[in-house]
Amino acid sequence: MANDMMNWHNDLFDRFNDLTKMDDLVNGLERSFSGNFGSSSVLKTDIKETDEQYEMHVDVPGIKKDDIALKYRDGNLSIAVKRDSISDDSDKDGNMIASERRTGRFGRQYALPDVDASKIEAHYEDGVLKLTLPKKAAADTHHIEIQ
Repeated sequence: MANDMMNWHNDLFDRFNDLTKMDDLVNGLERSFSGNFGSSSVLKTDIKETDEQYEMHVDVPGIKKDDIALKYRDGNLSIAVKRDSISDDSDKDGNMIASERRTGRFGRQYALPDVDASKIEAHYEDGVLKLTLPKKAAADTHHIEIQ
């Protein structure tokens, strides 16, 4: 009996030390307790930075273009998304085996400094929001000679 308890104890610590299992645990708990979209499952984003701009690809599958709002202010890009309804795919008896899609509002903010807000471009196609955020021109550097 003592060995069984010790093995259970060791297995528990092994699970917590395995980060992939820990991520699965946290994400599962987040989905279980969240009444809305969990942050780990929404707005999956790729961001590329060059000297001239930021390029972003944001996954927003099943969302209408008109239900996406973008705002850039004080070095932060905000993306707000809403889904008011989803189609009910249950059969005539209401037998739904699983339902993971949610309705509601969710969003995310990204710190992207020195963007020329007037030149931001956004395109939406096939569930992917593509953004180009040009950087402001670098200020001219004036060297001052010390006398």
